Amino acid sequence: MRRHAEHWKPFLDSGRMVVFGPVLEADESWGLGVVEADDEATLRAFAAADPAVTSGVAGLRIGTTPGFVRGAGDGAA
Repeated sequence: MRRHAEHWKPFLDSGRMVVFGPVLEADESWGLGVVEADDEATLRAFAAADPAVTSGVAGLRIGTTPGFVRGAGDGAA
């Protein structure tokens, strides 16, 4: 998991990581990462290279429906 976290550190260092960490539920646990990305294909390739994914420890799902995102939109209140 250390290598997994290190893999995502560039997004944290650049300020593009909104949230990243485990979600612990009563019957399962999983991880959530919300990042700002300019290019979905590049993000998918980066995420697929995550050591937790390549080792088979974790799977990968990328959602693209942003909902409400801080700083997004036309600036209207």
